[in-house]
Amino acid sequence: MPRFSVIVPVHNVQGYLHACLDSVLGQSYRDLEVIAVDDRSPDGCGAILDDYAARDERVRVLHLEENVGLGRARNAGMPHAAGDFLLFLDSDDTLTPGALRALADRLDETGDPDVLVFDYARTYWWGGTRRNVLAHVLAEAAGSTFTAAERPEILDLLMVVWNKVYRRDFVEREGFSFPPGYYEDTPWTFPVLLSAERIATLDRICLYYRQRRQGNILSTTSRKHFDVHEQYARVFRFVDARPALAHWRPFLHAKMGEHCLDILSKPDRLPPSDRAEFFRRTAEMFHAHRPSGARVPADLRVLEGSYAGYVLRRRATRTGRELQRRARQARAATAARAVRARSLPRRPLDPHLAVYSAFSHRGMLGDPAAVYRAARELAPHIRGVWVVADEERAAGLPPGTPHVLPGTPEYRRVTERATYFVNNVNWAGTLVKRPGSVHVHTHHGTPLKYAGADLLDKPGARLHFDVPQMLRRADRWDHSLVANRHSELVWERAFPCHFTSLRSGSPRNDVLVRGDEERARATRERLGIPEGDTVVLYAPTRRDYRRDGLVERIDLARFAADLGEGRTLVVRLHPTLADGPARGLGLSELHRRGVLVDATDEPEVQDVLLAADVLVTDYSSVMFDYALLDRPVVVHADDWDAFRASRGAYLDVTAEPPGHVTRSYRELAWLFASGAWADEESDRLRAAFRERFCEYDDGRAAERVVRAVMLGEPLPEPAGDPGLVPAQTAGRDLLTPS
Repeated sequence: MPRFSVIVPVHNVQGYLHACLDSVLGQSYRDLEVIAVDDRSPDGCGAILDDYAARDERVRVLHLEENVGLGRARNAGMPHAAGDFLLFLDSDDTLTPGALRALADRLDETGDPDVLVFDYARTYWWGGTRRNVLAHVLAEAAGSTFTAAERPEILDLLMVVWNKVYRRDFVEREGFSFPPGYYEDTPWTFPVLLSAERIATLDRICLYYRQRRQGNILSTTSRKHFDVHEQYARVFRFVDARPALAHWRPFLHAKMGEHCLDILSKPDRLPPSDRAEFFRRTAEMFHAHRPSGARVPADLRVLEGSYAGYVLRRRATRTGRELQRRARQARAATAARAVRARSLPRRPLDPHLAVYSAFSHRGMLGDPAAVYRAARELAPHIRGVWVVADEERAAGLPPGTPHVLPGTPEYRRVTERATYFVNNVNWAGTLVKRPGSVHVHTHHGTPLKYAGADLLDKPGARLHFDVPQMLRRADRWDHSLVANRHSELVWERAFPCHFTSLRSGSPRNDVLVRGDEERARATRERLGIPEGDTVVLYAPTRRDYRRDGLVERIDLARFAADLGEGRTLVVRLHPTLADGPARGLGLSELHRRGVLVDATDEPEVQDVLLAADVLVTDYSSVMFDYALLDRPVVVHADDWDAFRASRGAYLDVTAEPPGHVTRSYRELAWLFASGAWADEESDRLRAAFRERFCEYDDGRAAERVVRAVMLGEPLPEPAGDPGLVPAQTAGRDLLTPS
């Protein structure tokens, strides 16, 4: 008996069917069966299914004699299911890698509940990906099992069949089945969740919900959308037959009204001539099923009136939105005029005021934070003020830290008068650089990937970049901090502007040069790493050949298992992936289960680097920082050619690496199993890498910046050739990329 029976109704989806079936049959978890129901598909789906069945004994195909629709096609598959759990997968959607393993583990963990609700992400035809906005509901319910009455917020999730797995004997005992027509999920999901005695959740994206440009049934203009009324009538009949569920009637009544009004608001659902009739039927049903004494929510009171009143309200809403849009435009124009008016402010610069920001106002982080701390010690007469994005970020600052929020009068006052500006991201275009002010740009680290003007030859990589605007903002730089001559040449080529390269080293890396063991121990304790474990840090970067930047190069659960006892896998995602679907594709769930440690939210990457015994990365600039610790580095370069072609690279990191290079997972696993990751060849490669790229880092970078820029002292000499190097202002090619 398999663990999962995956039921796939199929109709007119031959272009998507291979991807759907491959996503199931290619899962690492193989205790499954696929019951594919050919709903009299007019295209080549039947032949495709037969071909899969001939090649994989786990696939069984049912060819229906007539087209019965999505719901009844699922019904046809259920009697043939032998698995412990049922999973209904639409034939244009796909499972994510590792989904079934994660589902099986969660079912074991929760003792085989009646229903397990999991997360999903929408994937759009134009390449975008968006996670379920209510994913937090799943995370908050991730403890023990519960009922819908104990956690009613579970019913706020999308009421569809495909984001859940169901214990088969529970479904059979209750006699659940799908009705005909559109919105067939409604009279399935509500009764199922209201009847379940044990519900569990999995905060992991297990399914990609494909948003097709054309062909989506529910986006088809048709009278079939009237089916929604009978589907809710079925829900009410179910509740009426079970007195214990009577208290759910007000909730279901409101859900029905919201759902029907949502359908009516969509321009592509109902024929224009049928919209008034749909409203009237909805209003009649809303009145007929209204529980005695129930309060009608304000946004549903329109159903107590006429269709003409509904239309007038819709028009008023659209008019209000248009007025708000115009008001925003007017405010923006007024603000722009005010900025221009302040371009020559009358108040003099304050020579004792410095403004700091890091990572688009995320907080006191990175190089700017290191310079700020050094300035407080070496130049206490200079007052430092931080720009932070919002009050939440401000709350994370050390107590008593002066700060302002963007767009406020306080922000305008300090940016008008400050002499010093320190940032690792370009300041907003509205900030006017006054004569006499000094802008210090710290960058994010030593560059491996193309940046600035070099992106003009990489149309894919500059998808989200306005390069000319970037260069106009870089024209405000006075000093560009560099940690090595490689960085110096790259920044002067990539940003042909009138700045001066300051051979300072990277201020944020002073702590790495000093090797703060106490800070490393504190980080290990905070992350829950067992004492004595070898910490393997995996820090991948984003990919520009994917719109969302996410490419899963390694099966993290497998890697953690293959590392074996006494080794802890710590993962830190690229900052641009931290808030997207990447965490939901298994990382958060593996962290919760203790399989690995997710350190993406650690504020300072240097803390994570200090805690690690070995770094595994691909093409992240973090390798240049980690080399300062003189600990082993492994470069996992299985897609190097694709990465270099799409983004561009200033050096071939596979030819001049800081350690061993692997080009497949098999090689990576062998490297750690054999112990070769820390052999003499690794030491030799790292020594050469350090000699080239750790040139100016000596633990005094922050001090060097403060003394040279704020105190006007001669530049303290780092290792290597000292001095300020005038920047390249023309487009002359100073560096030939590999």
